[in-house]
Amino acid sequence: MDSDPPFQQAYKTLIDKTIEKIKTTTTTTSITPKINKDNNNELVNMVEECELPLIDLSRLHFGDEVEREECKAEIARASQEWGFFQVVNHGISCEILEEMRFEQERVFKQPFDKKIKEDKYLNFSAGTYRWGTPTATCLKQLAWSEAFHIPLLDISNSDAFDSLR
Repeated sequence: MDSDPPFQQAYKTLIDKTIEKIKTTTTTTSITPKINKDNNNELVNMVEECELPLIDLSRLHFGDEVEREECKAEIARASQEWGFFQVVNHGISCEILEEMRFEQERVFKQPFDKKIKEDKYLNFSAGTYRWGTPTATCLKQLAWSEAFHIPLLDISNSDAFDSLR
């Protein structure tokens, strides 16, 4: 059973429409965009790589007032422009990060059919598993991603959280 979401099937119309548009606007007919059959997440010659904002959170605790305000502004800008960012010097131990990575891999390697039924198989709230961009009308709007959005309430009510108190 495949663990990846069915991106190609779900977004076939968008992909085909984009490929057709490229074909009709390209003067050289020998260049044809291809979908890599081994990796559903790759549309050859159409992916742009970007660097995520990197924010040093130690400035919030150890910095002077100017550094704290700059850090807050960076967080706000990254949130508005990207929707997310990477943090360093956050104070979370390497052990906890390693355990989280292990659990992430375990969950994301589950068969797709189990992930979409997260409330039954993975003990998450219904609706926490998300993939792709349901509202995309063109490939530029499409997020080739999958994620589990776990509400803070679920975490604070869990047995794992109780052991941290």
